[in-house]
Amino acid sequence: MGIPLLRALFSVLRSLAGACVAPARLSILAGLCCAGVLSGCSSIASSAAGDLADNLSAAILNQDDPELVRESLPAYLLLLDSLASSPDATPAVLGAAARLYSAYAVVFVTDPDRAATLASRAGVYGLRATCVATAATCDIETVPFADLGDRLEKVTPAQSGALFSFAVGSLAYVRTHSEDWEAIAGLPRIEAVLTRLLVIGAPDEAGTVNAYLGILNTLRPPALGGQPEQGRAYFEKAIELTGGRDLSVLVEYARGYARIVYDRELYDSLLNQVLAADPRQEGYTLLNTLAQKQATELLAAANDYF
Repeated sequence: MGIPLLRALFSVLRSLAGACVAPARLSILAGLCCAGVLSGCSSIASSAAGDLADNLSAAILNQDDPELVRESLPAYLLLLDSLASSPDATPAVLGAAARLYSAYAVVFVTDPDRAATLASRAGVYGLRATCVATAATCDIETVPFADLGDRLEKVTPAQSGALFSFAVGSLAYVRTHSEDWEAIAGLPRIEAVLTRLLVIGAPDEAGTVNAYLGILNTLRPPALGGQPEQGRAYFEKAIELTGGRDLSVLVEYARGYARIVYDRELYDSLLNQVLAADPRQEGYTLLNTLAQKQATELLAAANDYF
């Protein structure tokens, strides 16, 4: 669940753009200027917020230098904390905080304790986002599992973005608290949320949701309740929906499915396909650059698993 969480970056800045039109709220444009993230405040102020958000998001995802992104993201995290501290913070702002904190904690932070702390914040923001979006999911973490389906049925497509942010924050929390059995026990709840998002989620997030479900279904071997063939179907669907341009899906397919069913041929094929591909794909360059690094490491360690 490492690189796939970076998909959360796709809509973070776009979500933030909507916050700047809310009354009595710090302007995202002014915030960026004051934070020193961007220069030329006069020209930025005259730009459409949506265009700025799209351009910033594209710049991050089309960057082939992960270290530059790692060094730049903390400024956005502080900005999000500022916006989210308001008692009337919108689901868009809270969801953006959940997604960006998740991606930063899991992908760019190497210290386990620090990553766990940041992911915990992501989880809190995700829960706040879905609670503000709809009261039906305010107790989504504690409602009896038997009643969860009924609650999720009340979430509408218009509220699905907040629910997706909750799922992203929850996945980051589990990823950084892998030795906490209470966190692991929450995986079926996250899977139920993702399954609901297949029905009501935004079309441009469907590939991401399928990839997450592929990972969840291949975390455990069949003897312990895992469903690798179901996971394989989700991975294949994610590849289809992304047109094969997102190389991180192939990495997770190899790491999750191929290893758990001991298919060395498929494992090598998927990872070599990643290494042979051109990482520079519109909207996927950052993900693909990181995926190729992981593919190299996984191939080098193949004999440890097969």
